[in-house]
Order: sequence, then C-alpha cells, then structure tokens
Amino acid sequence: MEIQNIIKEKIKTVNTQLEEYMKHPDLAQNSIFNAMNYSLFAGGKRLRPIIMLLVCDMLGGDEKEVLPFACALEMIHTYSLIHDDLPAMDNDDLRRGKPTNHKVFGEAAAILAGDALLNMAFEITSSINTENPKRALRAISVLSKASGALGMIGGQVIDIESENKAISHDMLLNLHSLKTGAIIRAAGVIGAVMSGAGEDEIKAVDSYCLNLGLAFQIRDDILDVTGNEETLGKPIGSDSENHKTTFVTLFGLEKSKKAVDEYTGKAISSLSVFKEKAKELTDLANYLTNRSV
Repeated sequence: MEIQNIIKEKIKTVNTQLEEYMKHPDLAQNSIFNAMNYSLFAGGKRLRPIIMLLVCDMLGGDEKEVLPFACALEMIHTYSLIHDDLPAMDNDDLRRGKPTNHKVFGEAAAILAGDALLNMAFEITSSINTENPKRALRAISVLSKASGALGMIGGQVIDIESENKAISHDMLLNLHSLKTGAIIRAAGVIGAVMSGAGEDEIKAVDSYCLNLGLAFQIRDDILDVTGNEETLGKPIGSDSENHKTTFVTLFGLEKSKKAVDEYTGKAISSLSVFKEKAKELTDLANYLTNRSV
C-alpha cells in the first residue's frame, strides 16, 4: 500500500476514536465542547498520531494500547495551535483554511478550549485499561515532559522571546527541537514504549523523530515563503511579519532545502536497525519533507 493510502487509513482510525472521546451528554457547558471540536476536527495532518501508530506497526505492538495515546497527543497538539493563534501570541486569523478558534468563539472560550483539550488528554491516558501499566506510566511521563516547559511550551517561550531579534543557528535548532520536535519525538517514543521496545530500539525511533521534526519544520519555513494561503490554509509570510528568525532568513531557500534533505536522510538512517520493517516510516519521512502543504 502506498504511503498516501496508509496515511488516510491511519487518519480515519484516529478520527473515529477522537469522535468517541468527544461524545458528551447535553450539558450546560456545551459551548466548550463546540469550541474544542471546532479545532480538533478542522482537518489537520494527524502527523503525530500517524507516527505513533506506524511505530507500533513496525514493532508489532497492539494498536488498541497505543491509540489512546495517539489521540491524546493530537489533543495536546490542537490545544497548542489554539493558544498559538491567540492575539497574545501569533495573532493569526486563519488556521487550516478556517477562521481561528478565538475568531469564532472569542478569546476566553479559545483559552478554555485549549485548556480542556490538554486536560482531556491526561484524563484519557491516566484511565486506559491496559495489561502493561508500567509502560503506560512511562508513556504518560514522556507525554507530560514533551508538552511542558522542558518541551513544547519551552520552545514557544523561546519563540516569543526571539521576536524582533536575530538568533543563532544553535538557538534556532533548540527552538524547533522543543516547540515542534518535542511532541513529534514523544509520538515515536510512546509508540515504541507501548509496543514493548527495547532501549536501543527506543533510541533509534527517538533519533528518527528528532531529525524528522527538524526536516518538517524547515520545510514549514520554506513553505511560509514559497507557498500560498489557499493551499496551506493559513497566512503566508507570518514569520516575516512577526520578525522571526527561520532557516530561510538565516541561510536562504537553497541551503534550507539542502538542510531538509540532510535531516531527512539522518531520520531514515536512524531506522536501519529495523531493516525492511521500517519501510512505512521511511516512506512517511520522504513524503512529509517533500510536501507542498
């Protein structure tokens, strides 16, 4: 099966489970579920859950053990986007081709929707019925660290504090490794942990995700310059407008494209220990880092 079809299949699996989690009775606070669902089902790539599920497949794990974590990670990613778009941060009007959450529901509801998605992620992961509680506990620890001040939030802080400043290549790598890379790495590591992988296998998956995350973000930087708003579903040139340092502003388009190839190659090389079992993750890396959206 080609990688595009595999991606569609995994997205369907994740969306079906997310819909189950988001069902709720008629409540006085229904408006918060409306705001949560609006962004959660706005048509994202589901990259992080896909990585987690493909790692599970590669290692012969049980998808039912991994799927709750895949959905939780997508909820955390979605909450981060809702908050990232707020006026206090990037102040964006468009996300995935639709008005941003705060434009539809107001700032207060958007903040609370993000908070609620974060909390629901841990409601789900802390209450799963598993035969491997030690694995689940480790996975929850990975998830919380990756989404906190030592991970995604830490990267967002660096991003905010770097506006209107020239930052070094090393600082830019650190920013991307945290803001974008931390939960991509968590996706792979959790998939490996919940599938019973050994420590060397977990390290190999982590290296794949680290390098894939950097390649993915640099490709994002390129598309912010070369893409168009209609195709990408979000404003183009926002990095420049917010005076942010990117790989493109530091090195230009051609060197940035070479960096994408370099990190993609490193990601794929990290999977050599898995041999032919890594084909789908290899195909995913090539597909994502050559994307136009």
